[in-house]
Amino acid sequence: MPQTTTEEWKPKINPWIMIIPVMLAVFIYVLDGTIGNVALPHMAGSFSATRDESMWILTSYLIAAGIVIPAVDFFSKLCGRKNFFIISILMFTIASMLCGMAKNIEFMIFARILQGFGGGGILPISQAIIIESFTKEQRGAAMSVFGMGVILAPIIGPVLGGWITDNWTWPWIFYINVPFGCIAALLSKKLIEDPPYAKRQHNVKIDGKGFFYLTIWLVTLQTVLDKGNNADWFNATWICWTFGVSVVACILFFHSQLTNKDSLVDLSVFKDRNFSAGTIIQVVIQAVLYASLAILPQFLQSMMGYTAFLSGATMMPRGFGSMLSMLITGTLSNKIDNRLFVMLGLALIGGSSLVFGSLNLQISNMNIAIPNFFMGMGMGLSMIPIMNLSVDTLKNEQMTNATGIQNLLKNIGSAIGTSLVATMLTRFAQVHQYMLVGKMSELNPVFIERVQTTAGALSAYTEHSVAQYMAQYSYYGQLVKQSTLWAFIDSFRIFGVLCLAVIPLLLLMKKIKKDT
Repeated sequence: MPQTTTEEWKPKINPWIMIIPVMLAVFIYVLDGTIGNVALPHMAGSFSATRDESMWILTSYLIAAGIVIPAVDFFSKLCGRKNFFIISILMFTIASMLCGMAKNIEFMIFARILQGFGGGGILPISQAIIIESFTKEQRGAAMSVFGMGVILAPIIGPVLGGWITDNWTWPWIFYINVPFGCIAALLSKKLIEDPPYAKRQHNVKIDGKGFFYLTIWLVTLQTVLDKGNNADWFNATWICWTFGVSVVACILFFHSQLTNKDSLVDLSVFKDRNFSAGTIIQVVIQAVLYASLAILPQFLQSMMGYTAFLSGATMMPRGFGSMLSMLITGTLSNKIDNRLFVMLGLALIGGSSLVFGSLNLQISNMNIAIPNFFMGMGMGLSMIPIMNLSVDTLKNEQMTNATGIQNLLKNIGSAIGTSLVATMLTRFAQVHQYMLVGKMSELNPVFIERVQTTAGALSAYTEHSVAQYMAQYSYYGQLVKQSTLWAFIDSFRIFGVLCLAVIPLLLLMKKIKKDT
């Protein structure tokens, strides 16, 4: 009997009502990815943990979620997609409560692993539910609503986390998930239904070998990305060995998926040009989004003297820009070729990044807010249309598998972007410091004159030799600050070039066909 397609299947309940629990689950999951970052020092203090130990609170969550994401299609067949979605929400909710109750670092890491296992299934299943429940004419508007949760949550997270930590205590950043998770699970039970091909299947075989290779690959990769910068990357022997294990496990995983009949993921989706090109573009957008979210607040706090809350609030124009552009794409996605939206969005992200590439230490709040707003507009204009484009040419039965693969690769892109930008800042600062320190020489008359002038002014308050040392130290401090500034500038310029470089991939993609 032929498989039922989305065109034949229609949900009994209005999909705009069905989307309510889906979006609630998506928002708390994505929010939790960043809300805890600002509270990490407080958690470390409560557990008497070192900085490296406390980082496992974040790392364990990402690893657990990463393991589940590509296996979503398997678990959906095993349990039924709706059932697995509800199980994921409940596991995430219960684990959130356990995180808030944690009294030591070991229990916290255990709870975060459970939370990651629960959360890993939420995003790809939500995306598949929305794509399949709405017609192609409605899909643009529906995915815009989905995108608001995906893009706004990581922007709101640090601000909300800082406010909760300052006004209450850090456990409440986890307790806040509990009522919303319970509501999402209850509404999902009442409102969501599975299409025939997404119901529970019997005789589902588990790809144990593939699951083992996947786990080893992601655990070692995330460890290298998290610890590599502090360990000086491949100058550390253990990083070399861990990376080697990761590469071997990655090769074995993909080999097993290509040769095993009952594979964990179906890699044949990469034969589709829309899916392959769209996935690459999404990974780049995701990497730039999280990397810029990591370094812009860092610039504002370390270089401009902003507080943690103020630097988080300065990111809000990006959220407003995303909301505005998503309203535009949701309204016009059926009338305008989605590839044009993506092209304009990537151009805005790239252009805004290049504008940030002209940062200086006297920059005003407005000159931070305006490019941030346009970067947010670019995110909104590109992210949802590229999601629609990348799966439009796939069969409906491939949706859960395809969204799982995409979300796995986007998670890896986020991790790589965040880790590499930390290394870029360190290395670029060293390069610029090396270039500038040559000017602080006795052979440079301008430098000697300025040091003597400064030392002369300081001599009124201390001995001449001390004043001379203080003057040189002052100029060296300025050199370090300028070197660090140039490291931020170079990083943003790379973001801009990267976004502009993937625009030609749109030429490989077919435009969305309307329902007939």
